[in-house]
Amino acid sequence: MKILIVGSGGREHAIAWKCAQSPKVDKIYCAPGNAGIAQIAELVPLKADQYEELADFAKDHGIGLTIIGMDDPLVGGIVDVFEERGLRVFGPRKNAAILEGSKAFSKELMDKYDIPTASYETFTDLAAAKHYLEGLEKFPVVLKASGLALGKGVLICEDLASALDGAETIMGEKAFGAAGDEMVVEEFLTGREVSVLTFVDGTHIKEMSSAQDYKRAGDDDTGLNTGGMGNISPNPFYTSSVQQFCREKIFQPTVDAMKAEGREFKGVIFFGLMLTEDGPKVLEYNCRFGDPEAQVVLPRLENDIIDVMNACIDGTLDQIDLKFSPRTCVCLVLASDGYPAAYEKGKVIHGLEAFRKMRDCFCFHAGTAMKDEKIVTNGGRVLGITVLGDDLRQARQKAYEAAGLVRFSGKYYRHDIAKFEE
Repeated sequence: MKILIVGSGGREHAIAWKCAQSPKVDKIYCAPGNAGIAQIAELVPLKADQYEELADFAKDHGIGLTIIGMDDPLVGGIVDVFEERGLRVFGPRKNAAILEGSKAFSKELMDKYDIPTASYETFTDLAAAKHYLEGLEKFPVVLKASGLALGKGVLICEDLASALDGAETIMGEKAFGAAGDEMVVEEFLTGREVSVLTFVDGTHIKEMSSAQDYKRAGDDDTGLNTGGMGNISPNPFYTSSVQQFCREKIFQPTVDAMKAEGREFKGVIFFGLMLTEDGPKVLEYNCRFGDPEAQVVLPRLENDIIDVMNACIDGTLDQIDLKFSPRTCVCLVLASDGYPAAYEKGKVIHGLEAFRKMRDCFCFHAGTAMKDEKIVTNGGRVLGITVLGDDLRQARQKAYEAAGLVRFSGKYYRHDIAKFEE
């Protein structure tokens, strides 16, 4: 089978790496890919938003399965384009990808079907939003651009002044573009965050192992929200009792709700959860593998990923017994100084050859490119140093040791990923 992966980040590198382990896969293509993916796949010079051209490529090259890694093309309807051409594709259709594409939609869905989440209001008018904020008695409050914003369209506002500024940023200045045409004002929840990726075939749902993301740019959860500065799997706070609650009250009800709304979901649903004093609540949905969640979950997946994806497409996921290694995985993101705001590109990366001989240690490329036959930085998040260990302490120690082997000008990373024991 020939595989086409659409995307260019660490998530897509992890997917390609996992696909390469399948005996069913003869060749992998990736559009547009990056310098790391190029080591295991042939890069295709097409952008993720070129739906028709990508479908043409899949037709012309006899692609047996296309895997859509990124949120933008899913929300934009790339799966519909491929299916109309008779092509096999993994990911939700446009009418199901709205689960991530509109935070307003997802909040209304949870409200309608009694899926636990934070209380909220939605606004399309800036003046109305400000008037609502001025009437609030309790802060902090969370402001969310309803549309896609690369994981950065969420502002936690400590007081009224910052909330009014935040509303102006999202809806007035359009700092996140059209994603801010509609804004969700949400109750601020406290507790431990948990990420759970799941495979879905429209009716059935199978959980992957839990994870924990680190969104803020700085140590001790300070600084701006990013796409993710690190991750661990499994999440030590995701207990069996929490899992049982989520299965009964959140996971299956979400799949059932989407089906009841005529939006059958096939692909991956990412559940972003908060473990509050009142029980688990949904913070957000994503309609694809998380990044860097994929980097810590897929190394622990023991199944052939092609079998699982085909089962999702065919509606036979209930016949799959998902298995995960009991080992712990830690991913440490090496970023460009200044991320998620302004940062420079084109810095030569040194030390990558060390990973070729290492066991249980992977260097997933997120923002890299080839220039003058050298691998250079090409994004805010550059590399995901990912390590499997016998326990959290061992995996964390090895990840930071491995991170020290990589050098590039402006290298930046958090120092507290997976730091629970002190």
